[in-house]
Parts: sequence; structure tokens; C-alpha cells
Amino acid sequence: MTMQGDRHDACTTLYNGACPVCRPEVEHYARLDAKAGNGNRFVNLYEADDLLARYGLDKEEVKRRLHVIGPDGRPYVGVDAFLRIWSAIPRYRWLARLVGARPVKPAARFVYDRALAPLLYAHNKRRERRAARG
Repeated sequence: MTMQGDRHDACTTLYNGACPVCRPEVEHYARLDAKAGNGNRFVNLYEADDLLARYGLDKEEVKRRLHVIGPDGRPYVGVDAFLRIWSAIPRYRWLARLVGARPVKPAARFVYDRALAPLLYAHNKRRERRAARG
């Protein structure tokens, strides 16, 4: 999802499709990305065992934090994954520039890694346990 002129190198986003917050957000990005003609893939991690194996990713870690695989196979995780997505979508480029700015990015990483991602992960684990009990 890097920009080179008007061209974007295609990336693959792996997201937790069972998360009631993550799924609609990523589906929103996927629609805007398709509209922009970027060719990026957005894949539910529950349908991505082959991708997880290919890139050596742990399913639980991908459940914890958003992952984007760059065109070179490099993983971008958490805030860096969001920056890759946002920078490819015209409507969100301003947000990528803002969150990627030097004073903001460390704070955004801290909030996402220490608060948002753990809270969402814990919420989703509770939902999984309740669903397993029936």
C-alpha cells in the first residue's frame, strides 16, 4: 500500500473477522480501497491458514493486533498496519500523515498496544468462551 505517484503496491491485510469492532472497520477500508482501485486484499484470519503459515504468523497474535503484509512479505503490525491501510485510501491519507507524524506515532502505538488492542482481544476471548459454552 505504498504510494508511488498514483500507484500502490498491493498489500494483504489480515484481520479478526470474529471481532464485532474489527470486522466492520476493515470491511469499510476494503470498500474504499476497492473504490480507489488499489488491489489490496483484506483477508479474515479464520480463512487464512495458508497465509499465516507462509509468513510464519501466529493466529493468536493476529487476533490481538491488525496485521498487513507488504508486497515484499514484510509484516506491519498495529499502528503501522493502520498507517499502511490509511495511506492507500484517499479519504484517510490525512489520518496516515497525522498519526505517522513524529510526535503522534509513539503515543498512538502506546495507546493501541497497551489499551485498545488488549481490551478488544480480551472482549473477543470472552465472546469465544461464551459461544463455546453455548
